[in-house]
Amino acid sequence: MKSKSYKRGNDYTKIKRKVFLRMLLIIFTTAVAVIFLRSIIQKYFSFGDSIVQFLKDTFYLRESDAVIIYRYIFLNNVSVITFAVILIFLIIFLKFSISWFTKYFDEVSTGIDKLVEESNDEIILSPELDFMENKLNQIKNNLEKKKKAAIEAEQRKNDLVVYLAHDIKTPLTSVIGYLSLLDEAPDMPPEQKAKYVGITLEKAYRLEQLIDEFFEITRFNLQTIVLNKEKINLLFMLQQMADEFYPMLAPQEKKVFVNVPDNLTLWGDADKLARVFNNILKNAIAYSYENSCIDISAKQQDKNIVITFTNQGNPIPPEKLETIFERFYRLDTSRSTNTGGAGLGLAIALEIANAHGGNIFVQSNTEKTVFTVVLPHGQESTSAKKQKIYIS
Repeated sequence: MKSKSYKRGNDYTKIKRKVFLRMLLIIFTTAVAVIFLRSIIQKYFSFGDSIVQFLKDTFYLRESDAVIIYRYIFLNNVSVITFAVILIFLIIFLKFSISWFTKYFDEVSTGIDKLVEESNDEIILSPELDFMENKLNQIKNNLEKKKKAAIEAEQRKNDLVVYLAHDIKTPLTSVIGYLSLLDEAPDMPPEQKAKYVGITLEKAYRLEQLIDEFFEITRFNLQTIVLNKEKINLLFMLQQMADEFYPMLAPQEKKVFVNVPDNLTLWGDADKLARVFNNILKNAIAYSYENSCIDISAKQQDKNIVITFTNQGNPIPPEKLETIFERFYRLDTSRSTNTGGAGLGLAIALEIANAHGGNIFVQSNTEKTVFTVVLPHGQESTSAKKQKIYIS
C-alpha cells in the first residue's frame, strides 16, 4: 500500500511544482506591485499644488474649493485609494491565474470527450498532466480492444449462424429426396429400400445435431448452470466416455487410452463435468491425426485433481491458444460444422470448470497438444452442493 500511494503522489509532482512556482511568482509580483503603486501614489499626491491647479483648470473651481476637494477627497484618503488600486490590480491578476489553472481541466475534459466520441486521435495533455494522459490513453486503448473483441465475437456468431443455416439445407434436401423416392416407389426392392431408409435416418440425425447447435447458440448467453455436486469415480466416468466415442474413432483408426488410478475420486457435478471432458475429447478427436492415439490421464496434486487430454495433430498457433476458449470461435473456419461445431464447446467447458473453482489450460507444439483441466479435490459442505452460476 505504501508503494502504491507513493507512486500516486509522484504522479502530481510536476503539476505541484509548477503551481508552487506560479504562486511564488504571484506573491512576489503582488508585493512588488504594492510597493511600486504605493510609492507612485504617494509621490503623485505629494504635488498638492499640481492637483489643485488641475481641478481649477478642468472644473473651473475657485482655489479655495479646489483645495478643500484635494484635502477631503485625495489627501485624506491616500491609503484607501492605494488599497483600491492594488485590489483592482490583484483581481485582474487573479483572474488570469485562475484561467491558467483551469486550462488543465479543459484539457482533461477534451480528452474525456475523445473517449466518449470514440475518436481515433491520441489524447495529448500538458507535460504536467502526463500521468493523466497515460491513464486516459490506456482507458481508450482498452475500450477499443473490448469494442473490437465484441465486434469480432458478434461477427463469428453471425457467420456460424449462416454456416449452420446453409448446412441444414443439405441434409434436409437429402431427407426429402429419399423420402420422395420411397413414396413414389412402394414396390422398391427391400435391399434398396433399406439402403435409402438408412441414408435418410443418417441425414435426419445430422439435421437434429445442427438444430441442437442452433439452440446452443441462442441459449448460451442466458444459460444458468446449476451445480449438483456429488462424489465421482473419475476412472469410470472417463472410461465410459471413451467407449461412447468409439463410432467416431473407428473410421480413422484412432484410439483413446485412459490412465487414471482406480481410487481417484472427484467432488463435482457429474453431468456438467462429463460435458467438459466430452467437449475436450471431441475437439481432440476432430483435430488429431489418423491412426493416432489420444491419452487421457489424471492424478492428484495437492488439493487439486489434474486431468490431461493429449493428442497428436497439427499444432495450435500460439496467438490462438487463448482465443479458442472464446465463444463462437472455431480454430479452423474452413472446416464444416460437421467437425467444427458451433464454436461453443471449449467456451462452455471453461465456464463449467470455472464454476467448480477450477480452470482449463492448453499447450501445443509440433509433437502434441495437451488440454489440462484443474479441479479442486476437496468436498464442500452440504449447503454448498447446489450452486447457480449465471453465464453472461
